[in-house]
Amino acid sequence: MSNEDFSDSAPRTTYRHGDLRRALLEAGIALAREGGPEAIVLRETTRRAGVVPNAAYRHFGSRQELFAAVRAAALGALAQAMEHEWVKADAIADPAERAHARLAAVGRGYLGFAQAETGLFRTAFASGEHDVEVPRDPARTGSMGLNPFELLSAALDAMMEAGVLPEERRPGAEYLAWSAVHGMALLTIDGPLRVAPPEMLQALGRRLLHMVELGL
Repeated sequence: MSNEDFSDSAPRTTYRHGDLRRALLEAGIALAREGGPEAIVLRETTRRAGVVPNAAYRHFGSRQELFAAVRAAALGALAQAMEHEWVKADAIADPAERAHARLAAVGRGYLGFAQAETGLFRTAFASGEHDVEVPRDPARTGSMGLNPFELLSAALDAMMEAGVLPEERRPGAEYLAWSAVHGMALLTIDGPLRVAPPEMLQALGRRLLHMVELGL
């Protein structure tokens, strides 16, 4: 999902013919960005899209359906942020160093997104009745088209293939790494680290990612 998809949070008064669903989704994304999952309300979404409330039900039968679509988009945006960091590691020639750098990259992208796009981050991990499928269009979710969990898995697989993560320690490593990084992300947006200066957060993030790698 491109940055343009999340850059305009102003109310929308018109939409292209046949593109009402997209207009409603964009409005829902803007609401999530501003206020998190609780801010996603059908009536306000239709107001921003410039249509009457009943028009939304042709595309989203309930608030839950709209919420699921916005949550999927938020997960796609998180994946893109992680992939943006991943690409930087691809320039490293040595396979072992590149594998280490990729794992650090996905964690760095995750933490950075939580701090920069807090409303979308909260929405991405808000509880819903069902899990959601992250959009797979590479033009919208990034060149790899993977969701955040798959990106982490790919980084761990690359470490194993490069010989820096023993094969017997690979099973379940995603959950250990994710738990640590997600916990740090929550501390930075909802916990005592929310008032920490950016320099401190960056330093703690680097230490955490190094700790995770050593513990795998």
